[in-house]
Amino acid sequence: MSKNLFEKVWEAHTVRELPSGQTQLFVGLHLLHEVTSAQAFDMLRERGLKLLHPERTWATADHIIPTDSRARPLADDLAEAMMAALESNSKEFEVPLFDMNDERQGIVHVIGPELGLTQPGMTIACGDSHTSTHGAFGSIAFGIGTSQVRDVMASQCMALRRPMVRRIQVNGKLGAGVYAKDVTLTVINRTGVNGGVGYAYDYGGPVIDAMGMEERMTVCNMSIEGGARCGYVNPDQTTFDYLKGRTHAPAGEAFKRATDWWSSLASEEDAVYDDVVEFEGADIAPTVTWGINPGQSADVDGHIPKLAALPEAERAGIREAIEFMDFKEGAPIAGTPINVAFIGSCTNSRLSDLEEAAKIAKGHKVAAGVKALVVPGSFKVREEAQAMGLHEIFIEAGFEWREAGCSMCLGMNPDKLVGREISASSSNRNFKGRQGSPTGRTLLMSPAMVAAAAIAGEVTDVRKLVN
Repeated sequence: MSKNLFEKVWEAHTVRELPSGQTQLFVGLHLLHEVTSAQAFDMLRERGLKLLHPERTWATADHIIPTDSRARPLADDLAEAMMAALESNSKEFEVPLFDMNDERQGIVHVIGPELGLTQPGMTIACGDSHTSTHGAFGSIAFGIGTSQVRDVMASQCMALRRPMVRRIQVNGKLGAGVYAKDVTLTVINRTGVNGGVGYAYDYGGPVIDAMGMEERMTVCNMSIEGGARCGYVNPDQTTFDYLKGRTHAPAGEAFKRATDWWSSLASEEDAVYDDVVEFEGADIAPTVTWGINPGQSADVDGHIPKLAALPEAERAGIREAIEFMDFKEGAPIAGTPINVAFIGSCTNSRLSDLEEAAKIAKGHKVAAGVKALVVPGSFKVREEAQAMGLHEIFIEAGFEWREAGCSMCLGMNPDKLVGREISASSSNRNFKGRQGSPTGRTLLMSPAMVAAAAIAGEVTDVRKLVN
């Protein structure tokens, strides 16, 4: 029987089937950051264990570091303690660390691909829910908890129940001003935040095939927000072109052999899936979340739902969201005022994201009263953007140009919302309190849409500014 990529990669990494019904799965690449690794290292130390395969493990600093200063010690005592723990643990267990002064530093899901550590056919694990990002390369990548981080450190394996596979087919082509972020928000909106539970997502179709690697990473990044265990795109020439010449990618004749093998992993044309869901690219518009989970979204020219028009079972959750956001039923999305504009996160902080946002920002000014930040996803992205002069465009427009880090994606560093501020954000979660203030409000959208909102001072249709 013809197989999809998930089946091929899963079977290639299966060590054995466990009595629990789970699979003992070998992990090819293990990525660490400062937030979920300290306790796992302690667990190893308590048992007198060492890292089984340190050559398969890499660490970086991203979640807690400030983006306006690299001075040590960090102003936040807890953040400094976490940073110091990562440094000492990495040294003791011989893990390569990309620290705050390393030119390879950045958000873990940005640097893995840009260094060529992420490759097709791999199993990848990291103590971070958005590890699904790496699936863009034709790997199967899982976010794991601290106890599983410990297991991978000690055995290079973890126990997982095999998910089903759903094909997400996106046909046709996208219109101007519509981006990968709009695709993934639309998928989550239509399938639901729990619609992917028990599934891995196999993304394909003409729209996905036409995307560059950075766009594919955006789509795979938010698979977890739709409940999926992971998401991936089948490797193709776009994948190979991206990887060629990367620091840790195969080189020379080895690269040719690798691409032959990577190509063989792609889902076959007559592969069988447990479910198939299709979307039309032409039907996807710039999308904005209005609620408190990524599935609560609408087209930019859409409206907040009216409770009376919804099934009874959906009303309680929608009512909670509308009340928390202090919005009105039936109100238009466009025109919603913002206080903060954030371009960054592991979802949308790569060079192409910054390029698209800069196209919108160029020649304009950030609206009075709006705090606007651009936070590159890595040191390398920042350097490349500056070489292109993108930082000058943003600064001239009134954006703050920051150092690499997770920044305002989550409230674990100094970049936070204050009080009831409303943020236009290119990040991945709009949960209550996600951006640092328990009463702050987050509207998710593409980087270009964030730039447009920053200029207008309110949510606006970026298609009005696309040349």
